[in-house]
Amino acid sequence: MPALRSPAATATPVTAQVAGTASFSKFMHVLQLVADAQEPVNVAALMRASGYPRPTVHRIVAALIVERLLVENERSGMLALGPRLIQLASRSWGRSELRLAAVDELKRLRDLTGETVHLAVPNGSSMVYIEKLESPSAVRMTSRIGTSVSLHATAVGKAYLAALDEAALAPLLQGLPLPRYTANTATDIAALRAQVALTRTRGWSVDNEENEAGIFCFGAVIRGGTGAPVAAISVSTLVFRQKDDPEQAYVAPLLEACRAISERIAQTPALSAADIL
Repeated sequence: MPALRSPAATATPVTAQVAGTASFSKFMHVLQLVADAQEPVNVAALMRASGYPRPTVHRIVAALIVERLLVENERSGMLALGPRLIQLASRSWGRSELRLAAVDELKRLRDLTGETVHLAVPNGSSMVYIEKLESPSAVRMTSRIGTSVSLHATAVGKAYLAALDEAALAPLLQGLPLPRYTANTATDIAALRAQVALTRTRGWSVDNEENEAGIFCFGAVIRGGTGAPVAAISVSTLVFRQKDDPEQAYVAPLLEACRAISERIAQTPALSAADIL
């Protein structure tokens, strides 16, 4: 069984922000680990990834199964997301105001670039994909809607960070986990800040095989009616097939898509608030 990839950006911190929420945070942490796993996992894998003792993991898993948030294969003991969670996620995804506002531009962007397009929204110290349009190419990416990805190693994350003012950026960076995913991943704040500064200057970000070897991404931010960043879009291509003029082939249509979506948000009263999910 492959090891669970559990970056700090992926899981909800278990430190309670409100009295009485510590147990709930543990439940969410285990649920997120199952959701982010590339294949079904068992209790032993969840123990290793979460750091919780076996009795705690067993108790959490049993409760999640009862609530139909997880399902267990009776023969193998492997766990996967349950039907109730999938129903809830489907309703949330289908009703996402931001996704509905962006979907036409995302399709246009995918068709213009011929590459995979992601729409992601901030979620604490991570970004979450709420839409993915696959490249028509035979080679597909393994990312999924609902996946949490890091701020420091992705184009969507760095685009979002660069759009924040210093008052919002500084506390977010303080204590931000910076796990290494590839040889290109920035693992210290100084290096990340340098990338954020460059992104601010040119107006778009890159993920140069920093999150996944062989994948190069370009990112840009979507702004809400107040001008605050509310989401980011990335165009992801395989390094070996990247076009000779990437700024023209990928960045220009990406920036136009972000501009058009931001403009639609600003002109639509129901979408004009900063929080439009």
